[in-house]
Amino acid sequence: MSALFKTRSLGHLARVNAARLGQAQTLGETLAGVIPEKQEQLKNLRLNHSDAKLGEVKVENVIGGMRGLKAMLWHCSALDPNTGIRFHGHTIPDCQKLLPPAPGGKEIIAESMLWLLLTGEVPSPEQVRDLSRQLAEDGELPKKIADIVDAFPRDLHPMTQLSMGVAAMNFESEFAAAYERGIKKTEYWKYAFEDSIKLIARLPALAARIYKNAYHPDMELAPINKELDLVGNYSNMLGYGDNEGMTEYLRLYIALHGDHEGGNVSAHTAHLVGSALSDPYLSYAAALCGLAGPLHGLANQEVLRWMLAMQKEIGSGIEVSPEQIKDYLWKTLKAGSVVPGYGHGVLRDPDPRFIALQDFCDKRPELESSPIIQLVKKTYQVAPGVLREHGKTKNPNPNVDATSGCLLYHYGLTEFKYYTVIFGVSRALGCLSQLVWDRALGLPLERPKSVTMDEIEALIKKA
Repeated sequence: MSALFKTRSLGHLARVNAARLGQAQTLGETLAGVIPEKQEQLKNLRLNHSDAKLGEVKVENVIGGMRGLKAMLWHCSALDPNTGIRFHGHTIPDCQKLLPPAPGGKEIIAESMLWLLLTGEVPSPEQVRDLSRQLAEDGELPKKIADIVDAFPRDLHPMTQLSMGVAAMNFESEFAAAYERGIKKTEYWKYAFEDSIKLIARLPALAARIYKNAYHPDMELAPINKELDLVGNYSNMLGYGDNEGMTEYLRLYIALHGDHEGGNVSAHTAHLVGSALSDPYLSYAAALCGLAGPLHGLANQEVLRWMLAMQKEIGSGIEVSPEQIKDYLWKTLKAGSVVPGYGHGVLRDPDPRFIALQDFCDKRPELESSPIIQLVKKTYQVAPGVLREHGKTKNPNPNVDATSGCLLYHYGLTEFKYYTVIFGVSRALGCLSQLVWDRALGLPLERPKSVTMDEIEALIKKA
């Protein structure tokens, strides 16, 4: 096992030893220390509260995409309709204050968020630096995978390439090999952890190679710099290493999109496929297929296209008036279309991820003169009122997609189809953290009961 694990002894003893010696614990050691308490918590729920009701199942839950149905366990984050996402109880503003940034940077980085998601604890700057170095050590793509990706047709969708590349990495899965050896179930999580960390480490190199092959075949991929954080290297490989604004934005984007509880398509898919004891590579490859769907991972592209169409019709975002934007919003709604980037399946207040991106925009001088970003800001001032007046949306407030794609566009990444690949690099943080916890908690194969419409009608008549 890698240097990320190095368990000296059982979890609590490892913590005590590390504190006594003045050494920073590794991510694996910290995780080993917190797992037993959660295993006991689950054991208590199973033994003493198995019959407790969490709600009732209505017909609308079954035929409405299981929306709102409390039906799966998720450890790393929870989504509140009013306050938004919390990572182990921490809001996004909490995380921005508590989680260490990259040296010289100001934004949350992937390593800090990964540590919080996996352990529920805030890492020290030293622990984050050590994790960055370890991820850089593991970050090179195996030649076999690089050759596979290089053989893909240039016009193969980037998300198809990403899913295929991730699935192909399972040839060296430690989890799959350990399962074949017949290891104890109590050891599953350690091998799931090793696979997950290695996959997270390699995703930037895979994603950057896809970008190069699909859009810039003559571009030379920068080598991994072991002094940079995960996203610093990703930005460098995409060709933005000298663009501090883009690098900081990518850091924030990937941290904010890392997890959004378990009911969304990609998270649920990873959990479902993993419940069959498929290894993390196969589980996350399946999740990426869900993320590629228009209703899940394409929203920020749709917002950007709509914003560019509005800009083409009414003029630069710097010059347009609120009345012009209001008229365009009504034109969109009267045509029977939705205003993209507004509303959310769960949230009922402004998405705190959107607020975090707006705060980022306010801090960056280069964005003051950006036509597309200024149009986003002015639309935010007008759109909620128009949508309330229209009266057909439960939530007239913006979500994260209202800004995220527009910022990528401003910084020069204009290949729309690639945007979901960046989302895929990000969402691995949460999906794979949960996959480790699924194995640590010994969660079973997911097998819900399906019903036919005739069965539903029969149950209604019985009631």
